[in-house]
Amino acid sequence: MTSPATTDLSDAHPDLQHAAPVFRDYGGRLAFSGPIATLKTFEDNPKVREALEGPGHGRVLVVDGGGSLRCALVGGNLAMLAEKNGWAGIVVNGCIRDTAELAAAKVGVKALAAHPKRSERKGLGEVDVDVSFAGVMFRPGEYLYADGDGIVVSPTKLG
Repeated sequence: MTSPATTDLSDAHPDLQHAAPVFRDYGGRLAFSGPIATLKTFEDNPKVREALEGPGHGRVLVVDGGGSLRCALVGGNLAMLAEKNGWAGIVVNGCIRDTAELAAAKVGVKALAAHPKRSERKGLGEVDVDVSFAGVMFRPGEYLYADGDGIVVSPTKLG
């Protein structure tokens, strides 16, 4: 499925939320879009795995990791799980690891940076809550569109 260009969406809908340009692309799919699923956790990734183990149905998992640059919340195994289970993409307000494996996965992945250290495994976090970072409020069920030019969010599906 082809995702509409964020520049075209931005021109046609100037009221969209536009994420600050703080994310790098790591996944094998540069452009991706879908309904938002959210997760809030800090330096702890079992809830990320739990989410990606479920059916993605073309959704985008938005993970608010508090902007931590001290460990990774998503790695190659989770990207492959996301691909297998039909997730369109993952946006991480934090770090990823296994960059070569992420690049091979047919899923979009945007994050702040790469870090080799894995996260804690305590199972802490909140699922399906509004999260805010990069100047955007990400709400479950709204639509995220991402490509090499950035991320835009709409309350409804566009183009």
